[in-house]
Formats: sequence, C-alpha cells, structure tokens
Amino acid sequence: MINVVQPTLGERELAAVREVFESNWVGRGARTGEFEAAFARHLGVDPGHVTSTNSCTSATFIAMELLGVGPGDEVVLPTVSFVGVGNAIAARGARPVFCDVDEATLNPSAADVEAVLTERTKAVVILHYGGHPGAVAEIAELCRARGVRLVEDAALAVASTVDGRACGTFGDMGVWSFDHAKILVTVDGGMLYVRDPELAARAPRIAYFGLEQGGPARSGSSASFHSGYDQALRSRTRWWDYDVTSFSGRSTTNDVLSAIGSVQLSRLGEFVARRHEVARAYDEGLAGVAGLRVPPRPPAGHTSSYYMYWVQFEGGIRDQVARDLYERGIYTTFRYPLMHRIRAYGSDAVLPRAEAAAAKTLLLPIHQSLSDADVDRVVAEVRDCTAARLGRARAA
Repeated sequence: MINVVQPTLGERELAAVREVFESNWVGRGARTGEFEAAFARHLGVDPGHVTSTNSCTSATFIAMELLGVGPGDEVVLPTVSFVGVGNAIAARGARPVFCDVDEATLNPSAADVEAVLTERTKAVVILHYGGHPGAVAEIAELCRARGVRLVEDAALAVASTVDGRACGTFGDMGVWSFDHAKILVTVDGGMLYVRDPELAARAPRIAYFGLEQGGPARSGSSASFHSGYDQALRSRTRWWDYDVTSFSGRSTTNDVLSAIGSVQLSRLGEFVARRHEVARAYDEGLAGVAGLRVPPRPPAGHTSSYYMYWVQFEGGIRDQVARDLYERGIYTTFRYPLMHRIRAYGSDAVLPRAEAAAAKTLLLPIHQSLSDADVDRVVAEVRDCTAARLGRARAA
C-alpha cells in the first residue's frame, strides 16, 4: 500500500535518542530548550515567545486560555478545519462560528471571515490548507482593523511562508503539529508561538499545571536544565515550593521527543524539497485529465510545505475512484470533514462552496519517502480510474 502520509525517521534520530538515554535525563530539559530555540530561529522569532507542547491541540487549548475565550464569545474558523480547534473553543464555553472557503484552495478569504464577524467575535482561527498559506496576510490585516485576535493553525504549514515571513507568525498566536503524520515528526508534539511578551511568559506555566516555582526553569536556550534549581538555591531555602497561577493540566513534551525534533528540523528543507518534486510530478502527470482538476499553484511570494496534494473530480465519481485506488494499493482520503455538519457544535450554517469542495476533493499520497516509481504508479492509476469511472457515469 502506498500511504497518503508517512514519516521519514532513521539512524540520525535513533542516535539522538540514544544520547538522551545516556544523559540519564529523559524529561523536559536542555534538549527541549534547544529544540524550542532552533524552531524559533526557523520562524524568525525570539525563543522566549515559543513553548513546546505534547500536541498541537494542547497548544490550541492554551491559546484559547491565554486569549481569555469564554462563555458568550464567538470564535470564527473555516469549516474545513480540524476538530481539535473546535473542541478547544467549545471547551471554554464559547461558540465556534464557521465560515466558507474557496472551492479550489479550501482556504478562506478575508471576505469569508468578515462575513461572519459579529460584536461577540473574540478571535479568528485559520488553517493553511494543505500547507498553502492562503490569504493569511489579508486576514491578519482584517483582524487588526476589527480588534480581533488571530490564531494561525499552522499544523500543515511548518515551512510555508509569504514574502519570506513564516506562516504562524502573522497573527497573535500560531500553533504547529509534530505528530506521526506530519512533515517534521517528533512522534507526538506541538509548538505554540505567542506574539505578546506577557502572554508568552504565561504559556509555559499553563502548559505545566499553572505552576509558578523556582524549580526546573523553562529555557529558550541550551542552558543547563538545572539552572532553575541553582537560581532557587541562591534565593530561597525550600526550592521545591510553588504556587498555582491557573487550573491547568500538563501539556509539556520531553527531551526524547525534542531530540528527534531537532534532527527532523535539520532535515526539513530536504523533506519539503522532495514533496515539491512530487507535487510538480502530479501537476504534470495529471494535467489535462478529463473530469479531474489539480490544485491551484501558490501565488507569487507564497511558499508551501506541500503537506497535502488534492485533486477534484467532476461527475460525482470521487468516492468510487477512492475505492478503486484503494483496491489497487493506493491509499487516499479527504481531510477535513466539514465542521459545521458536526452536530456537537450546533451550527446551522449553510456554506455552499465548502460543501461543493468536500464532495469532490481527494488527497493523493504525498510524502518525502515516495520513490519516482511510486509517483508514476499513482499518476497512472489515477488517470486510469478517473477515465473508467467518468465513462461509466456518462454512460449511465
């Protein structure tokens, strides 16, 4: 089976994990600080403004707490998004409000977001669909003009930029995912960027039970993990005392996963370059296929992480083609099911462009481990299955 997503992990990651094991410290420590600092450099931001977490969803929950989202508030997000965001909003007692998306890119425009803003809108959360930045700059400008906070769900956009600026840094906060299905993999993990320095200082405390203490200090550098204890010893007798600043859980990561992340981050450029090659091969191999449309290329100044590659089918044949491909050993899928249709969120929105896109969009395999032979096989099978199913549909 050719997988739709797949990590690339090997000897370098194993060696990094071995070093952590040999250090006799596998919890949150210096390796985590080093990973945070390296990721901050990758984004072009100050290390003190990023906090590593155990998942992107945890980072989103922290973002909602930092923004003070609560009952009576509304948070706008595209209906093509992930339930982790919807849950983070609803868990605070706020109401998720869903906006439409462009039918071809599956990203919202600034006009789509503006259409559902109200006086109760506390924040906007946008997803960079497939790793394509979308209208992030225009949406950020809209949010600033309306006095609304913007959170970027950059889970799919770890290397995406607009005019050289990293996605995830246009708004007030950004969140990233490093789970097993992403490009940069730590097995499980996430990162939170917070623009405001006061809120950024609160983030690591929220990530660790809301504790305020002189013990293990969060560090955005490679300084010794035990420096926090050293500082506490100089300032107090009982360095194990602490206070609680918020009723939070534990969302921290550890040095084992951070060591993997540091290696993966050093390989990110090669990963994204290969994914770009695969996307270009799909563009060329599927161009002109009757009944099938390839995704729009990113506009000038936009770079994509190429996390997803999607095609759209005419004639209502998407599901049948997906089944045919699966039977031929090619796994495909659609992400994400429309959130305004999920009963738990209680939405009555009618979003025709998103609904049209969801009925005809299919994600093809795209990851850096695909061989040229794999890519050629996917192209050949998609062309064949599309032609066969479209022919049957037209004959019916």
